[in-house]
Parts: sequence; structure tokens; C-alpha cells
Amino acid sequence: MSLQENNVYYNQIKNHPLFSGASAAEFGAFMEDCNLREYEKGDTVLFSKTPREGLLLILEGMTEVYVNTKEGHSSQEVLEVLEAGDIIGFSSLADFLGQPSEVEVNYTVEVQAVEKSVCLQIPYSVLEKRWDKEEVREYVLRQVSVRLRDIYASLAEQVQLASQWGESEAFIRRVQDIMTTPPIVVDQETEVDDIARIMVKESTSSVVVEDEDRKLVGIITEKDLVHRVVAKGMASGLRARTIMTPRPFTIQRQAYYYEAMSSFLMNRVKHLPVVDENESVKGMLTLSDLLRQQNRGKFEILQEVEESNAETLPHVKKAIYEVLGNLIQDKIPTLQILNIITQLFDRLVRHCVVLAVESVEEKGYGKPPVAYSFYLMGSGGRGEQFMLTDQDHFLVYEDPEDDQDPDEIEMYFRMLGGEIVLWLERAGYRPCDGNMMASEHSWRGSVSKWAERLRTWGVRATNENILLGHNFLAFRYLYGEEAVDEKFTKMVLQQMEKSRIFLYRAAEQEKASPVQTLDHPIRALFRLKKESIDIKKNALFPFHHSLQILAAHHGVVGGVPTDQIKKLTRKGVFTEAFEDELLFAYEIVLKIRVEQSWNRYSRGEQSSSEIKFTHIKSRDKEELMLALKTIRSLQNQPSAHSA
Repeated sequence: MSLQENNVYYNQIKNHPLFSGASAAEFGAFMEDCNLREYEKGDTVLFSKTPREGLLLILEGMTEVYVNTKEGHSSQEVLEVLEAGDIIGFSSLADFLGQPSEVEVNYTVEVQAVEKSVCLQIPYSVLEKRWDKEEVREYVLRQVSVRLRDIYASLAEQVQLASQWGESEAFIRRVQDIMTTPPIVVDQETEVDDIARIMVKESTSSVVVEDEDRKLVGIITEKDLVHRVVAKGMASGLRARTIMTPRPFTIQRQAYYYEAMSSFLMNRVKHLPVVDENESVKGMLTLSDLLRQQNRGKFEILQEVEESNAETLPHVKKAIYEVLGNLIQDKIPTLQILNIITQLFDRLVRHCVVLAVESVEEKGYGKPPVAYSFYLMGSGGRGEQFMLTDQDHFLVYEDPEDDQDPDEIEMYFRMLGGEIVLWLERAGYRPCDGNMMASEHSWRGSVSKWAERLRTWGVRATNENILLGHNFLAFRYLYGEEAVDEKFTKMVLQQMEKSRIFLYRAAEQEKASPVQTLDHPIRALFRLKKESIDIKKNALFPFHHSLQILAAHHGVVGGVPTDQIKKLTRKGVFTEAFEDELLFAYEIVLKIRVEQSWNRYSRGEQSSSEIKFTHIKSRDKEELMLALKTIRSLQNQPSAHSA
């Protein structure tokens, strides 16, 4: 295929850094030596043993660079995924630069199109003519450096996962590794007869429906055709928009395997369009795809949560602990472990709230009189709860209308708060010693009541109120009406803006109690006769308190710490380098806490956040020292911003 036949790619190539700045005559001469090549899905773009004679610039589509792990088999390990604008063939630059391989036979990677792709073949003779341009050399060097970094990271991750995957495989495998691509797409005006023919031709049980902007608007499955067309004896004149299921459930391509299985079980569907971060459909996932990959028994825990009742609820804790034990044993990164376990506990808590609502109705108090939202605080709110501890939560509900009785509304939510505590207690959560629960009057109320409560904390910034504020600022929305959550979060931000004295005093309090950094080397610990550290009191709490104050000062409230850190980096409060240091420190402290607590639990010992230095590895001690220094650095920031 010649470039002249495809003017659609002309400007894309002409403006590419490899050719930018070339005169019209030079560009024309270069293009005479280059060729456009088309590849269908599944076509091999480059074979492993084929000599490389140049570079391939991807103009459209997507390809995978992989190695066959077993000769004569189709088992593949993908090293990287390349999209439009990327270049294939950098691995052979050494030959072009006069550094041929000393190995006679070079078993290198292969490249395959994962969707229809168009590439420009650029022979080395053309690259040689452009090599005297500094901007071309700089571009190639930059691209090679970035790709080398990404490939090493990808390779390291795959090697690590290959050695770690055991019982945890189903919890860390990604949807994009299983989905079918590309998705079969029709537009809203496609006739039903044509849809049926497409489904038969493509041997698919579903198609996605997109609008003129290529946005997902619906899905059509075999079931839709049977129920909405065949069963009603209709077909002629019907179009996709009339029989599709609008606004279908979707799943992100980066979602975990277990999340997909959970979505199937929860939503009672068998097809999930897979979307990227821009909500563009990239593939289709079916329940059959998952069941072919893994024994469904792995996911009985998900059904166990959703179907549990007063009798079976206590068993859910044991099932989640089994997952936790497998993840720890397989040495999955701690933040990833907490992400997985948090989602399982979230399901359990949400289910308890649903059971509480049903219980209140059964006792004759009816349905919720106004919209409401339910929040977690403490370790649950921060997404750090890996084992069941005490309860920390509160309720927020809409302000009553003029014709509603505030006392009746308060009575309903008093009953609901009490029922939530009872159901959570049945699940294994013990009541909070400090009574920070929705059953207590001070931890539930209308949006206006909460605004008044926060104003009081702000005006009277006593040590007790600062402590309450810290616990509150670890809140995370879990259940209820999103509209109530939006209104509540907006109110909290407004109150934080007015409560500068509260933030200032909280910041000064943190600065006055700096984290004790540990001298290097390890033997210094014993010179100081320091044999242990309370990992919660002396590391996690200072970390969270400082981060919460800083986040609130810059208009960030709620959510888990990792999200707060990333938002503060985007706002320019943290540098990217300090963000990395904070995430590293957080990972290390949590890793030590999780492993030590799990070991105590496994030995039948009482839970404690006290960590003895003799019980942790030397490397963990070294990393803990670095983590504490980073946390101490974080402690100094709130007072500077609150001044």
C-alpha cells in the first residue's frame, strides 16, 4: 500500500519527529522508500527469527510484543503493548549503529497485531539519511530510554508474579488478560436482522451498541433477541436502539479477575463490556470466559457475603481471612492486599447495612423517610482494615422538608444506626469503645446538623475535638445516595475552609510530637535500648494526621490515603519525587504491621500494634528507618501551609 493511496496518514507521518523539518522534496524521497502495511487482528507483524531491516511506525491499531515461552506451543509472555505513535524495532538499533550481535542465531521477540493495525515501514537507509539531525537522534534516544525502563519494569513484575502466584492468582489477574477483543460493535440504527447475522458470523453471544460519537449506549445479547424479538414474533423494522439493554454494566480493563466475577454474580448478568479510562469499549468479557479460566469455587466467598443472614454472617469473616492468608503467603504487595481485602470487607459492611434497613422495616418503622449516606471511619475508612476490629462509622441524611417531622426522621435513623451496629457485631465487628458509631446521637444527623457539629469542632479546637476531627477526616462514603454524599462532602469542604484555626492547631500539635527517627545502622537501636515501636501510634497515626490536615487545607477530604497523596501531587503540594517517597513509606509501615499482626493471629496471640525489632528482618528495619524519616518530613508540612 503506498502513501499516495492513503492521504489520511500523510500529515501524521510528515509531522512525526523522525520526519519533521524535512523539505517537501526530501519527504517525498523518503516516502518512496517507505511502505504502508496493513495487519488484521492476529497477524504476525514481526517474526522472532526474521532479520530486522528497519523500524515500523504504528499509525493505527495496537500490537503486542511477546516471547513464546514454550517452543511449538502458543504459550506467550507479553512484554509490552504498543499503540498508535509507538515504534517497533528498537531492539535492532545496535545493528544499525554498527554493534552487531556476537550470537550467530538471535532468538528475539515477536510482534502480533491485537486489532486491525496500519504501520509505516521505515528502512534503515531512510533513518541513516535523517541521523545527522540532532532532534532525530534525541527523539530516538528518548524513546529507547523510556521503552527500556518500561520493559524492565514489566519484566520484573512478570518475574515477580510468576514466582508469587499461588492461591492468589484469581485475585491479581486482570480483565484485559481474559477479555475478547475487539468487541463486536453496531450502531443504534442497525436492523435486527443484520445484528442476528453478525452474531452468527462472528460466533458471538453479544454485541455492543455505540452512538455516533462511538460512546457505549447499550448491549444486545442472545437473550435480548429471544425475549424481545423472537418471543414476540417481531423482527421487521426493529433496530438496535429498540431492543438493546441501555446503560449496561461495564468493567475497567485494569480491574481484577475477582471483581469481574463479583460483578457477574452481583448484577446477574453474563456479559460485561470492557472499557478503558475514557469509557471507550475495548473488549467483551463473559461469565464463560471466567469459568474457563478458573474454578468458580474460588469465588464462593462473594456469594457467601451477598447471601449471608443472621445465622451464616459470622462465617464470612473466616472466608475473608483465608483470602488474606493466601495473599500474604504469596507475598503480594501490601497495598494491593489491602485494596483486595478492603473491597471484600466493604461488601460485607454494605450487606449489613442492607440487612439493617430490612430489619427496621420488619419492625414496623417503614422505609427510610429521606435519602441518606453511610460512611466508614478509622482503619475501615482509610482502607487499611485487613482484620476485623471495632466499628467506626456514621450516618448522614437529607434535611427534612417543611411537611416532615424532624423527630420522626431522627427516630428512624436512631433505629437504623442501632440495627447497623447489631448486624456488624454479628459479622464480627466489635462495638467501638469510644462509641463512634451511627447508633450514637453525635455520629448521625442531617447535613445541617453535621455542619453545626463541624462548626463547633472548628471554633472549640480542643485536644478532644482535634482527636474527633482526625477520626472524622478518615471518612469514606460506602453506601446510600450519591447525591447526599456530594452535598455532604461539599459542606465539609466549606467548613474546613472556615476552620483554619482548627487546622492550624492540629498542625502545631503534630509538629510538637515529631516521629522519632531511628539512627543508622541497626545496632544504634540497641545502644538506645529501644527494643520495639508502636507502629500505629508512632508511624501510622502521624502519617495520617499530617496527611489529613494538609489535604483538608487544600480542599481534599475523604477517600483513602493513596488517593489523597495523588490529588495533592496534582495540586502541586507534593513533588512527584516526594509522592514516591510517601507511597514507599506507607507501603513499608503497612507491610510490617500486616505481617506482624497476621503472624500473631496465626499463633493465637493477642492483637497488638507493638512491633519488636527482634521479630522483623534486617531489611525491613532498614526500610522502616527510611519510612520514619519520610513521615517526619511530612509532619513538618501542615504547619507551614496552615500558617
